[in-house]
Amino acid sequence: MIRVGVNGYGTIGKRVADAVAAQSDMELVGVTKTSPNYGAEAAIRRGYDLYAAIDDRVDEFEAAGLGVTGTLTDLLDAVDVVVDCCPSGVGERNRPTYEAHGVPAIYQGGEDADIADASFNARGSYEAARGADSLRVVSCNTTGLSRILAPLDETYGVEKARVTLVRRGGDPSETDRGPINDIVPDPTTVPSHHGPDVNTILPDVDVDTTALKAPVTAMHTHSVNVTLDEEPSTEAVRDLLAGEGRVFLIPESAGIDGAGALKDYAADIGRPRGDLWENCVWEESISVQGRDLYLFQNVHQEADVVPENVDAVRALATDASRAESVARTDESLGIGLDSLLSDGGAARSPLAADD
Repeated sequence: MIRVGVNGYGTIGKRVADAVAAQSDMELVGVTKTSPNYGAEAAIRRGYDLYAAIDDRVDEFEAAGLGVTGTLTDLLDAVDVVVDCCPSGVGERNRPTYEAHGVPAIYQGGEDADIADASFNARGSYEAARGADSLRVVSCNTTGLSRILAPLDETYGVEKARVTLVRRGGDPSETDRGPINDIVPDPTTVPSHHGPDVNTILPDVDVDTTALKAPVTAMHTHSVNVTLDEEPSTEAVRDLLAGEGRVFLIPESAGIDGAGALKDYAADIGRPRGDLWENCVWEESISVQGRDLYLFQNVHQEADVVPENVDAVRALATDASRAESVARTDESLGIGLDSLLSDGGAARSPLAADD
């Protein structure tokens, strides 16, 4: 059993904790919080051992009636791998602590690429992570792009990829985020950081990205144009992407016309928190004209990196192959919306009953 600790039980951390707890080869030792808020109470209700992320705040937890098992130092003494799910920039401050304890660490995409030995995406760079002492799971958008660009490059070759990202203004719980009534280029410069970040996973893929921020909380939307080295048919590309386990081709017959309907569907079939771990590609948007491929996809910013974190744990701590790890992760979480549509929703995530 791989003993795993999650430092930061927030938007990503709580989902990673649930995913780790669902793995037959992993033990979730505990999670941390900086203050005794509703998230700390929720962690205890789910049966997770709670640790104080800051040593001198133990008394605050006790005063709130939320007993802690120990501090972050105690957690690090008890784990084989720590997954840092703290806000952007905090992981960098935590790195010396992890290194002092000799604990391999997994960071999130909000950190700079040089925080870890390698950037990680299960589809694009699993084997390249071998021998690393630390990994950085790339951001939700970079994860989504890597999942489709990797098979396209392997099968047809990518001459140039151009992506426009319409990003959500904030997560549902982030009341301090915006914009409220505007659509903002973010950044106004070209490329956005997403293209260079993709190159930390797929260094040989030529990709340019632009990004805007919109007043929504549901999901990111990508408009993708890829010039391929070959001229495949539209049907061939559809078949290729349909074969990718973490890519969900939304059939036109489903009547799913946007992020709202996608989230509603995920909740209706019992997905925990209405999460979508897969890239959601509108099947009818896939079009090949000559060597140019076009498609639209949605990426759930709260969820798509979760299975990648699980695979990153195995890449650091085991000799499991990419195929073996991905298969175990996907089966344990119930990843694969195509099968859910085809069997009328009979297959359900084992986490669904917990939420």
